[in-house]
Amino acid sequence: MIKRLGTYGFAIVLLVAALLPDRAQAQLDARALMQAQQRGENTNLFGGNPYDQPGDEEDQQQQPVDSTKEKRIRKPLESYFFSDSIRALPNFKWHISKDYNRVEIEPVDTTLMDWRIDYPFYRKGVGDAPLGALGQGSIPLNYFDRPQWQDFTFAVPFHSYIYDMENAPFYNGKRPFLQMTYLESGQKRYRETNFEIRHAQNISPSTSFNIDYKSRGTRGLYEWSRTKNQNIAVTFAHTGKRYSVHAGYVNNHIETQENGGVVGEWAIRDTTFEMPSGVPMKLTNSQAANIYRNHAFFLTQSYALPLQRVTENDFSLADLSTVYIGHSIEYNVWSKCYTDIPGDYTDERAEKDENNVFIPRTSVYYNNWYINPYASRDSLCERRLSNRIFVQAQPWDRNGVIGTIDGGVGIDMYTYSQFSLGDYLSGKNRRDKRTSYFAYGAIAGKIKKYVDWGADMKVYPSGYRGGDMSLGGHLTLSGYIRGHALILEGRFSTEKRSPSYWQENLFSNHYVWSNSLAKENETRIEAAFRVPDYALELAAWQGVVTNKIYYGPTGPGISDVGVLQHGGSVSLTSLYARKDFRIGGLHLDNRVLLQWSTNQEVIPVPLVSAYLSYYYEFWAVRDVLRLQIGLDGRYNTTYYAPGYNPALSAFYNQRDIEVGNYPYTDVFVTAKWKRMRIFLKYQHVNMGLFGNGDYFSIAHYPLNPGMFKMGISWGFYD
Repeated sequence: MIKRLGTYGFAIVLLVAALLPDRAQAQLDARALMQAQQRGENTNLFGGNPYDQPGDEEDQQQQPVDSTKEKRIRKPLESYFFSDSIRALPNFKWHISKDYNRVEIEPVDTTLMDWRIDYPFYRKGVGDAPLGALGQGSIPLNYFDRPQWQDFTFAVPFHSYIYDMENAPFYNGKRPFLQMTYLESGQKRYRETNFEIRHAQNISPSTSFNIDYKSRGTRGLYEWSRTKNQNIAVTFAHTGKRYSVHAGYVNNHIETQENGGVVGEWAIRDTTFEMPSGVPMKLTNSQAANIYRNHAFFLTQSYALPLQRVTENDFSLADLSTVYIGHSIEYNVWSKCYTDIPGDYTDERAEKDENNVFIPRTSVYYNNWYINPYASRDSLCERRLSNRIFVQAQPWDRNGVIGTIDGGVGIDMYTYSQFSLGDYLSGKNRRDKRTSYFAYGAIAGKIKKYVDWGADMKVYPSGYRGGDMSLGGHLTLSGYIRGHALILEGRFSTEKRSPSYWQENLFSNHYVWSNSLAKENETRIEAAFRVPDYALELAAWQGVVTNKIYYGPTGPGISDVGVLQHGGSVSLTSLYARKDFRIGGLHLDNRVLLQWSTNQEVIPVPLVSAYLSYYYEFWAVRDVLRLQIGLDGRYNTTYYAPGYNPALSAFYNQRDIEVGNYPYTDVFVTAKWKRMRIFLKYQHVNMGLFGNGDYFSIAHYPLNPGMFKMGISWGFYD
């Protein structure tokens, strides 16, 4: 009869058995147990594996099994990478370290916290100084947040968009996760769009496959300023008890129309145009444009060799003496193609005569045309194949006083390609191959939850970057008052680094150089104090840079830019404070940065930069709909902000104009309805209302005028 009733019949039998005398109940229990075993059901008295999900295909199969064989139990997430508190999360995200057998954990962002900040370069600290629109380049206002790339420096302005090996995301979730985001603003002809989709799928508790795609850009509010920025990361991870592997493919594709900035600041400060597309720009007639392409493949794997016996009671190897042996390989290709044609621009208010009447002046942006006087097509390419072999020793406990000791060796093989004068006509390009060898090591440990310390070193004994080295260390002290954490952190680093290949070697239509530059030397000291429960953060940086390499003026013209090196030392000091106040539903979030540079011509920084966000948050419908209504404001004091050179794809120091002292303010309404987030914002709401009309962040490049934005983000967990 039980066979005919199936699963529901079995449940009824058990219910009836509970009401029968003990003997009858025992007989029914034994009979039901036998039937359950014949159907292949889990009869473990201690319950099933908590990581098994109902509805799995293997659970739905009801076919007889050999009673002498035990059903294979699905193993839970046993990786030494993740603590018990991380495993308990429904989903989480992490990144891998390029050199070391470690990961950095991050939460999956589905909250309203920074949902209103749609420009990625505004999310950290006080943000960046951008060229203007979504998809365009930017440079961090905080000097100590600026990337120190040696590889393909032309892509540095797009650092906040680019995927690479160390920021490609990996996900782990107990259920499949899909999130889609779409934002847009402005009229169709000038629209900014932001589309994102990510899918995370666990094949098993330890094995996951992820796709993360982002498409961001603008059709151009200002003339000739269209941008398209597409980035994709496809990753696979298996983090087992002994064996772990992280693999991924990354693609970055960036297209930008380069307008060169306004013909004169008067076009923004003193003149009102019916549409921003009417503002005259320098390179409109030249049709200048850049296309960047990047493909990267990487694979990192490690295998654990326990030095102690592993029993079934050892959930992971994090608490055992273990040695990990691993290998990492990365193949990365970047290319850039800059095109333009000869064209001029007219500055209607270039100067005044003796009668105070404006005299127009017509100029050209680039003074030199070395290869072709009729058109430019500067194509550059950089390839890097990197191999590493590493060993990580875990003497006692991964979270012990001496948790891990790391060591590794590697080789970087570079191929640089660019046209020379003869190659330009034949269609071939010149290749320059260089090789670097390096070794590195690190040590790290913890004392319970109170002390976290570490030190690392990397040296290049020979090869292309022979003599480069870096040395660093950190110490974190944590205390607790009534359950609230107080964290004091200190960091030290000193580095000697070679110049970028392209800073020493370049042959293009507008710029040609062959430089011999000394290595940069930089020492940094950082201290930070944080109280997360009270949204308080205080930080200080002190740095000294010797032989600083930078782009700067080499003549009076706007295109007279080259690579310069300061032979002395420059000292920088930064002080940062963040405090978020909350009075009921009222939030007053404040971030302020103070900076001093001993040589503003070499490293220009604003004295004060700030980001303020004041909003009211409340439940419109309890536990269903939550709203935020408020405004954001960004500000920095006047200084000689960097300019931007399109042909070089580089920010350069200039001493012609100062920008700043302008509050850039947005008003917004955001909402979260169950799993959906909604976004409404009017950007630059103060345009024409208050401020001095000088809304520049980079010299000659105005920020976006006022415009309305809307968007939606929806997460699915099925």
